Amino acid sequence: MLDQLNASFNFMQQSLSLHAQRQEVLSANIANADTPNYKARDFDFSSQLDAALQDSQAGMSSARTLAVTSPGHMAGAASGALDDPQLGYRIPAQSSLDGNTVDMDMERVNFAENSLHYQADLQMITNHIQSMTTVMRGSE
Repeated sequence: MLDQLNASFNFMQQSLSLHAQRQEVLSANIANADTPNYKARDFDFSSQLDAALQDSQAGMSSARTLAVTSPGHMAGAASGALDDPQLGYRIPAQSSLDGNTVDMDMERVNFAENSLHYQADLQMITNHIQSMTTVMRGSE
């Protein structure tokens, strides 16, 4: 049963972490909208989520363990695909004279959409925890 809970929370945690990383990438694009020769970056969320889940299921993340510097420390595992999503460059819909490829309209839409997905993930985690709490309290 503990494995099922862990798998359920693992998916939600991976999704939430990737949405947070994508938000950082999109924020950087927006912040550099006026920077000459800045190239807009992004990553494919679904393929990165699949890779992160495959890494965690295959145990690849446990292959890289954190350093234990004292006998009292617990061994931990570094996260896998979340450390470095495969960032790509955006192809601009319209070229600019200064070489900047940030399209503010597209960035705003992507930023808002990613924010909604992040909030939805948080709500799903909250609902899941509340459901488990209700079940545990009912079995007392």
